[in-house]
Amino acid sequence: MVELLDRRHRDAEAVLRLGEAYRATAADLARARQRWPGDPVVGELEALVGRARAEVYRSAGARASVRHWLTTGFYRRVRERPGLLAVAFLLLWGPSIGFALWAHHDPATARAVADVSSLSRRAADVDPTGGGTAASTADQASFSTTIFTNNIRVSILCLAGGMTGGLATAALLLYNGMIVGLVVGLLVAGGGGGYVLTHLAPHGLLEWSLVTVAGATGLRIGAALVAPGWRSRGEALVAEARAAAETVLGVALWLVPTGLIEGFVSTAGLPPAAALGVGLLAAGAFWGLVWWRGRPEAPVR
Repeated sequence: MVELLDRRHRDAEAVLRLGEAYRATAADLARARQRWPGDPVVGELEALVGRARAEVYRSAGARASVRHWLTTGFYRRVRERPGLLAVAFLLLWGPSIGFALWAHHDPATARAVADVSSLSRRAADVDPTGGGTAASTADQASFSTTIFTNNIRVSILCLAGGMTGGLATAALLLYNGMIVGLVVGLLVAGGGGGYVLTHLAPHGLLEWSLVTVAGATGLRIGAALVAPGWRSRGEALVAEARAAAETVLGVALWLVPTGLIEGFVSTAGLPPAAALGVGLLAAGAFWGLVWWRGRPEAPVR
């Protein structure tokens, strides 16, 4: 039992062995107290059993649990289903890039298609060059905030869409990827490439990353309903719902710096290169933490 207690990380087999060894040693201690009271060896055995009891029956404190989730747990949730994360990425970013290129190449046709959404229709009508007037500046800021609000709503709906077996989540990712692609393509085609970089890129890259994570979480719930594996659908849904709740909370916390960037950087009038750098840095920090802190902990044998 001393060897098991000295191990910092234990696999499942070692944990079971520690429990068995604790019960056996506690029984030996009870007999030793009756037969050899006051013996120094009994004192050593009491110390060993007390140390083992703390290991076997302890529970993580709330503060330690929150700290672990903030620094590690959330990022492991994001990374632990890489296949679904890749699917969500393709469903969202694929249409975004494709429709942006198409709208830039054929803006006349894209403007006709833009009527499918008030957001893309507004992009077709907005003057992205600004004209230097206070009104146009306010309109640009309002348009950027509208996109931010829309993406928060999309994140929530993607999670709820998991209850349809992931079909609604996939449709939302495709549709909103198409809309954002139209918005970006039409703005650039209208001479607003600088506006895209200065007003949308600083917070948009991180924001779109969070929508991707929300979409993957919705697909995860859908997978639990469609293909629960060896678990019952109820068991699978309970397990994935807990993972989804942890992920949602993490996404919500990351939306705070996204909103701050949108409020203080996207409206600050930075040069396009600097604004793009902020966006790449923010999104890179998020995915860097997912890669670094989200790595699964390998059991030590």
